[in-house]
Amino acid sequence: MKLKYTAAWVGFTAAATVAVSACGSGGVKTAASAVDGADKIMAALSRATDRTDQLGSAKVRMSTVIGAGAPVTMNGTFSWGDGLAMDVLMDTKSAKMEALQHSSTIRTLFVDGAYYYDVDPQASGPLKGKQWMKIDASALFGDKGAQAFSGNSAGNPAATLKYLKYAKDVKDFGTETVDGQRTTHYQAVVDQAQMGKFKDAYGSDGMTAMTGGGSMTMNLWLNAKDLPVRLKERIGKMTVTMDFEKFGATAPVKAPPSAQTGDLTQVIEDYRKKQG
Repeated sequence: MKLKYTAAWVGFTAAATVAVSACGSGGVKTAASAVDGADKIMAALSRATDRTDQLGSAKVRMSTVIGAGAPVTMNGTFSWGDGLAMDVLMDTKSAKMEALQHSSTIRTLFVDGAYYYDVDPQASGPLKGKQWMKIDASALFGDKGAQAFSGNSAGNPAATLKYLKYAKDVKDFGTETVDGQRTTHYQAVVDQAQMGKFKDAYGSDGMTAMTGGGSMTMNLWLNAKDLPVRLKERIGKMTVTMDFEKFGATAPVKAPPSAQTGDLTQVIEDYRKKQG
């Protein structure tokens, strides 16, 4: 079913959250040097986490690629200061939404636990005469999965960075220029056992299918103000890249008027039940 498939793309991209694993190091001299270096890295990452969390929102360019497929791109704002929300323009064709939107981009919102898609009014069915299509996150991921990707616990850059406090195996690749800014490039690797809230939405079998039973890698580029310039996550066959253009001062995300909205939540729930 295309509606479910497309909505899952959006929900999954919005929920690209990472936990960081702990690994050991060998050799007394090497270990001592590594601990000193790791402390400096963790201090930088801790500052970045606090700064990002405090600012509460960001303007973001985002791309998600699965395998050899075409990238699904999003440009817009994410906010996390008062619950997760987003307001983005998504590439219509790569998201397989051409049947519902003739424009090259489709505006997509996530607010109050639901996804909204700015569609062309349809001639019949639940979207007849409606400008917006609504799907509750619980219809896509179940109640536990929806809780995992809502609120302030997951699905936003600040939550992603908070997982870094568990990291011991981190690397500093030095300075690089990203989007015209001088940055420091860090990397952390996460094994499947520590992927946390992803399991609530996808289960163990889904996690294995998504990651290939392996790990995920997060790369983070921080500027001189200890703010992320780029966050890149590789999770099995999927790669999510977020470029941050501006932090803070984004407009609040509001749900569209109910009179202009066709709710497909029950349609998606019925489909999921039939699939078992």
